[in-house]
Amino acid sequence: MRAITVSVFALATALSANAGETVTYEIDGAAYEGYLAEATRESKGLVLVIHDWDGLTDYEITRAEMLADEGYDAFAVDLYGQGNRPDTVEDKKAEVGKLYNDRETMRARILAGLAKAREVSNETNAVVMGYCFGGGAVLELARSGAAENVVGYTTFHGSLKTPEGQTYTADTAPILISHGGADKGIPISDAADLANLLEKTGVTYELEVYSGAPHAWTVFGSPRYRKLADEKSWSSFLTFTDRYLSAAD
Repeated sequence: MRAITVSVFALATALSANAGETVTYEIDGAAYEGYLAEATRESKGLVLVIHDWDGLTDYEITRAEMLADEGYDAFAVDLYGQGNRPDTVEDKKAEVGKLYNDRETMRARILAGLAKAREVSNETNAVVMGYCFGGGAVLELARSGAAENVVGYTTFHGSLKTPEGQTYTADTAPILISHGGADKGIPISDAADLANLLEKTGVTYELEVYSGAPHAWTVFGSPRYRKLADEKSWSSFLTFTDRYLSAAD
């Protein structure tokens, strides 16, 4: 496992002066606003970051900057629309509900964001990752088979259930599942069910469960934040990303 000499939280704090830029783009005539953080050295490839249920916020921007510092072009995609950043639980539920109930639209917005990311970064091969709702969106994209040149998928404390009528195919790119052992909203049985399905369908996957980690354990400064689980999962993610983007070159 990659050695970590500085905490992820400390690194995120150090990156508070963002070096990236917002990128406005259109989907079906509506404006969306993503965030591009270009690699601080020669790029090793593209990472698409899908946000949590509160939309693209400083959290995803920080993660994108961290990825840029690791040598990746990172693009934080917007699935809600420019200026749509819900701040109450009710509004957040409403926004994710719209996309969970219209998965075709969810996939279309992810693919549009991925296309824009490739346009502004000049990178083709990509790893797609996401947190909570974003993690579920990552798996939605993986099941669709619609994304070309995606070499890996990663979900952090994301929803893991496979909707009725959907499945994975053997040619799905490798999947890294990072899950909290103490997640009461997404039980560990969901992770086991997903692993069984991926095993059955022949998809390459890795499942890592972090003891004592509740839901949303990667969110800096939150009471749910678990430093050890965050640092270990981030290290595993970087190893995963290095492996599959390097192999695609």
